Amino acid sequence: MANRDKEEIVDEIYDKVVDLTEYAKRQRWWNRLFGKNSGPLAEKYSVATQLAIGGVSGWCAGYLFQKVGKVAATSVGGGLLLLQIANNSGYIQVDWKRVEKDVNKAKKQLKKGTNQAGPEINTFFEKSQVFVKKNIVVTSGFIGGFLLGLAS
Repeated sequence: MANRDKEEIVDEIYDKVVDLTEYAKRQRWWNRLFGKNSGPLAEKYSVATQLAIGGVSGWCAGYLFQKVGKVAATSVGGGLLLLQIANNSGYIQVDWKRVEKDVNKAKKQLKKGTNQAGPEINTFFEKSQVFVKKNIVVTSGFIGGFLLGLAS
């Protein structure tokens, strides 16, 4: 008797899961989740293809970002080291009062400008949000690939 009850329960659960999968196939879940703007890549390619495209391009970008970042850091650090050596050797004389005055002036300008974001920044973020909503699978693949590229 207990086995029969378990089998009936398993059959009911299986039927409900199958009904749910059929329902999901008929629905465009990304439209409900991300709005009407989603879909160009999602309609053309399978999820696996989108993840592969995003992952490979993200890995390439991450790897290049890592290499360029190392070269840039080495260049800036080496330049600062050479400037310090030249300053200590007497080849360069630094006017520290002028540097302090310029830094204070830059601080004042930054404080004035931080309260207002430019309209171009707002439109860039809006366009980025629309792109991410339209291409959520490719974007997630790109982010994963980018992090792997940074780590390699």
